[in-house]
Amino acid sequence: MGECVVAVVGRWVSRLLIGVVLIAIVLVAGTAARVWQVARVNDYSPVDAIAVLGAAQYNGVPSDVFRSRLDQAAALYEEGVAPLIVTVGGKQVGDVFTEAAAGKSYLESTGIPAADVLAVEEGADTLESVRAISRELSGLGLSSVVITTDPWHSLRTRVMANDAGLQATTAPSRSGPAVLTRESQFRGIARETAALLYYQFTHSSNELRNVPGL
Repeated sequence: MGECVVAVVGRWVSRLLIGVVLIAIVLVAGTAARVWQVARVNDYSPVDAIAVLGAAQYNGVPSDVFRSRLDQAAALYEEGVAPLIVTVGGKQVGDVFTEAAAGKSYLESTGIPAADVLAVEEGADTLESVRAISRELSGLGLSSVVITTDPWHSLRTRVMANDAGLQATTAPSRSGPAVLTRESQFRGIARETAALLYYQFTHSSNELRNVPGL
């Protein structure tokens, strides 16, 4: 009798474990597919502001990743998508410039009026950055934004921005290191799938910003 009970329990435990594994596979695959799908979307609908997510800068000079985002923001501005560009991002220990200030300076050098670029000089990761943008825009009576970042970063940023009280769409950069090779694209999708799942379960960020080139 005891052996029968053990056998039955063992079968149920095995089925439970298989079910958990299958659910995990479906969840990860579904999230990855959604990351890929949103990465392909460019929304040029009129909004209050264009938000550029910060990335590495070197003594005030944007990295290749950051510059590609800024160029996309400038293109959206020239298309009339929004009258205001918001750059965001703080600085690392030892830096002289913030990411936001470096981004603002770069945009001004392309001919965009200084009055049309708002630098929000805080944010060490995506979550802090979108919350900072939300606070600044709320103070100005604005709420709708189109977010410019890397394609694979778009879904997580949009989810976080909406959770922060913004009405967010995305129009990611289509150039730069993040999209150069199949390998970089695969890494981006894998990283963002894991990061989005982490955020959805914890509502916190697990990012490391001291990554070369980012």
